[in-house]
Amino acid sequence: MGEKNRQIGHYSSSQKILLVGEGDFSFSACLARAFRSAANMVATTLESEDTLWTEHWSSEAHLEELERRGCLVLYEVDAYEMHQHPTLMRMKFDIIIFNFPHAGHYSWLCERDDELIQMHRDLLKAFFKSARGMLSKGGEVHVSHRDDYPYYQWKLKELAEKAGLVLKEKVWFEKSNYPGYHNKRGGGIQSNKKFPLNECYTFKFSLKHETSHELKPACNQTTSTLSDDISDALNSMHLK
Repeated sequence: MGEKNRQIGHYSSSQKILLVGEGDFSFSACLARAFRSAANMVATTLESEDTLWTEHWSSEAHLEELERRGCLVLYEVDAYEMHQHPTLMRMKFDIIIFNFPHAGHYSWLCERDDELIQMHRDLLKAFFKSARGMLSKGGEVHVSHRDDYPYYQWKLKELAEKAGLVLKEKVWFEKSNYPGYHNKRGGGIQSNKKFPLNECYTFKFSLKHETSHELKPACNQTTSTLSDDISDALNSMHLK
């Protein structure tokens, strides 16, 4: 018999999951604990390994847990062009998660300023374009995001559609469903500080030509391939 399929929130241990833009890796660690293994996961951050310790000092315990449970952790992965990353470019995923994307904090800009809103749009536009080519058949892109003012001005749905993705479902994001998750500001200013989650949702997108409301069974056909890719990548890192 195969291993038991374990679930938490929208996610299960049978899915191949890519996490983008992790803060202190507490969300990844939460999934790994629920699955009792992270061999099906790749968790990434824009930060370098050295910068992460400075910006998110709370990440140490989460990273130790991810390593213990077999997760592949990648640093300096840019959401603008993650499909070109040498490790990721040959992988396909059932779910790509980007929780509360943000283009950065600047002392002279606030969230309602047009300049910063455009920066957020540019980030998401590039992310959607990069993510769409990394989905396995029936795969989904999940973006958790505040949908109150001024955040709804980012226009997630429209940006996704321009990248060839359609909104399948919009569901309330309940932080308590993910024990141990701490949402972090990031962006270089008080990066490890939490921010208020007011009117938050998880937006689920899929490729336009795929209309099924659930992941197709075909997704499971390449599980061993992803596991092999993760194993190869981990072995390569250990050899360096």
